[in-house]
Amino acid sequence: MPVIYPWGSNGQPFNAEQLIRRAQDMIPAFRARVDEVNAARGLTEEVQSELRSSGLPRLLQPARFGGAEARISALIDVLIPTASGCPSTAWCLTQYILHNFMVARWPLEAQAEVWRTPDALVSGTIIPMLGRAVAANGGYLLSGRWPFVSGVQGSDWCLIAAMFSSENSPDEERYFLVRTADVKIVDTWFSVGLKGSGSQDVELESFFVSEAMSVPLSVFKGGPNPGSEVSAAPIFKMPVHMIFGLPHAACLVGIAESMYELFLSQSRERRSMVTGEDTSSYGTHQMAVGEISASLQAAQALLRADAEEMMHFADFKQVPSTLERSNYRCNAAYAGELARRAAHTIWDLVGARGAYETNPIARIYQDMLVGSRHVVMNLQVNTIEHGRARLRLPLTAKNL
Repeated sequence: MPVIYPWGSNGQPFNAEQLIRRAQDMIPAFRARVDEVNAARGLTEEVQSELRSSGLPRLLQPARFGGAEARISALIDVLIPTASGCPSTAWCLTQYILHNFMVARWPLEAQAEVWRTPDALVSGTIIPMLGRAVAANGGYLLSGRWPFVSGVQGSDWCLIAAMFSSENSPDEERYFLVRTADVKIVDTWFSVGLKGSGSQDVELESFFVSEAMSVPLSVFKGGPNPGSEVSAAPIFKMPVHMIFGLPHAACLVGIAESMYELFLSQSRERRSMVTGEDTSSYGTHQMAVGEISASLQAAQALLRADAEEMMHFADFKQVPSTLERSNYRCNAAYAGELARRAAHTIWDLVGARGAYETNPIARIYQDMLVGSRHVVMNLQVNTIEHGRARLRLPLTAKNL
């Protein structure tokens, strides 16, 4: 099969450095469209078109299809600035990047179908217990209703997890690629934050999916897989689910950094409405500002250290143990918690001025509240799982 390159890339695949610069350069454009995206309750056609042409969703796409097949740390470099520009756009971008990363585990036939249009956007949902699949001639009949499918409107494909039922064997977790045009999108996303992520429900009823467009959970657990046979980059043999916390935490760090930047800007001209004093002269404010800075730096440093360690395993063709995989999810949730606490401290420092819808800090704080609800950012869930591994107890998360 010939190599497929995207239009607009001058006959060469994207590279990580190029995409990192683009993410940074696009911050003003993302910020300019925040209100428009939130009002639409989903990414507008203009924003999705800009994402396609930027190449950002292709950060972890195989190079044979024009992707950057970047190192994992590039997720941090792309998503923090994007989230500081528009949290909802970054949230959708996270899904597009991760699902491209997952599609790279499918056999070449499925990859070629999805990336027949190389800049295709792949949305998705990984809540297998909400869907059922049964065997059909040449494939499966897939049914279910799944929530929180960020960026589904305007996407090209939807990656869906479901439980496959067979009379002769235990239920099996499988993953399916379905054209977005074939799913029913249910308009449910009336949220208090990340309004522009358009995280709608999707529904299917006895929809046929061919055998070639479905893979079992095992291909995502690390080591050789159908996709790694055609794309030799080390990242395509990495366990997939262990990295899910890292990009979401990077989004939360970017959201908190945006709040921090705005607060510092407002504080330089802010005076107490009661005393008329310059609030930046308060020792309590100064202490909180320093602690926020340390928290956000610590969160980012933790994510970067884990990203490099993951790549070390990949480079040396080693599969991390359950202890290590659960550690990455735990650390990502903790980094996200550091960002959430920093955002909450900023919210407290803003005081009564945060009550106004016209204060962008209030809107960004709502984005933080919703983003931190994601299960991979749930500190209790992820610390318990890693705690079990440390205590030499079996993990409860089958996908790790």
